[in-house]
Amino acid sequence: MTPWRVALAAIALGARIGGAAADRRPAAPLLAVLLLLGGGTTLLARPVVVLLGPLLAGAGPVTALLLVAFGIALPVALLSAVPPVVVRTQLADLARGGSVVGRFSAWSTVGGLAGTVLTGYVLVALLPVSTVLLVSGCATALLGLPFAVRGAFLSRPRGPRDGLVLLGVCLVGGGLLVGVDSPCDAETAYYCARVAEDPQRPQGRVLYLDDLRHGYVDLADPTHLEFGYTQWFGAAVDAQLPPGPLESLHVGGGAYTMPRWLSAVRPGSTSVVLEVDPAVTELARAELGLRTGEDLAVVAGDARTTVVDLPDDRFDLVLGDAFGGLSVPWHLTTREFTEQIRRVLRPEGLYAVNVIDRGDRAFLAAQTATLGTVFTHVAVVAERGGLDSPAGGNHVLLASDSPLDTDALAAALARTPVPGGLADGERLERWRTTGTVLTDDHAPVDQLLTPYL
Repeated sequence: MTPWRVALAAIALGARIGGAAADRRPAAPLLAVLLLLGGGTTLLARPVVVLLGPLLAGAGPVTALLLVAFGIALPVALLSAVPPVVVRTQLADLARGGSVVGRFSAWSTVGGLAGTVLTGYVLVALLPVSTVLLVSGCATALLGLPFAVRGAFLSRPRGPRDGLVLLGVCLVGGGLLVGVDSPCDAETAYYCARVAEDPQRPQGRVLYLDDLRHGYVDLADPTHLEFGYTQWFGAAVDAQLPPGPLESLHVGGGAYTMPRWLSAVRPGSTSVVLEVDPAVTELARAELGLRTGEDLAVVAGDARTTVVDLPDDRFDLVLGDAFGGLSVPWHLTTREFTEQIRRVLRPEGLYAVNVIDRGDRAFLAAQTATLGTVFTHVAVVAERGGLDSPAGGNHVLLASDSPLDTDALAAALARTPVPGGLADGERLERWRTTGTVLTDDHAPVDQLLTPYL
């Protein structure tokens, strides 16, 4: 939520400064400056983030805070200063002040709604972020040109020079926006996605979404599981489910590691993957060896809405590995979503979900409690000794209506390259009884995670 707070603070600051400036300066040159400079700095937003991002990587939420501050705070503040100036030009008659302010307030609300819908559901879905910024920045700058041309600058001694400086900012911003190479293999609606080679493993490929490692595959060996939590997934499958082919559902595709693994270690297995971002799937096809067919189907869309179309008692296994940044999207954590998972699982089936948490594991406790309201048996896996470390990391929650073979699970987890261990009964019971049960009406995932991220 920190980036949104920075943006809101910039809006408030811009409106305050714009209102004060409107009382002291002529409107036309002021609007020209705000619109031209606002458009130019909008064009600079992406180059600033691309160039500063690598320098600030690894700082957690501070990285997002600084990138938002450097990237969008200035254009947001400049453009937020425009409405007070425009309102000031219309307040020639105080007797009509209420009508003027009401009209502008109504139109600004309509514009805000239209902009939100157009950006969130059309522009971002259809175009790369760089294209959206290019169109927005250029359109804003063009709106400022008439105010400059109609004497806003030309009537002042230094006006032409000032106008050229502002136009120069726009040209430099547009040039950098187009010219600075993106680190992304694909700019999706959700992520900057790229694939990198593993220098320690010639055929190893790492999927990065933004600056986080989200998946790993070995192009030559589908049985290789690099990350600890994927190894624990595999151990749980081997220990809990009977030998032979499995029908599995995957909430989140990413690098498509686990469907490939299942197909290799359990020939004849089938997988259905619910992946919200089609561009990530296309990147996996192009660079990670993804091949779909009778044994692997991909359903594009949010898992919360696509899971309802799946039949009852269809799957032996459901693997949850969907993330937005460092957290599972809140609507995939609730009791109502878990009930959908239980509906599509066979009675003896297994649900395994990857969770990242730190500190006192408030979110992990909430997920444990939530799964416990739907499934009869729940277990938690972490790196051996990791539950006592405030650093935290990945955890795997296991849930089933069939009893979990904890002895076999513990033995299988101990043999993985990144050894895992099960949470002890006392800790597990404490989480199940004191953790917040997450529901569609109350799922404070960010609040549970934020103190430790």
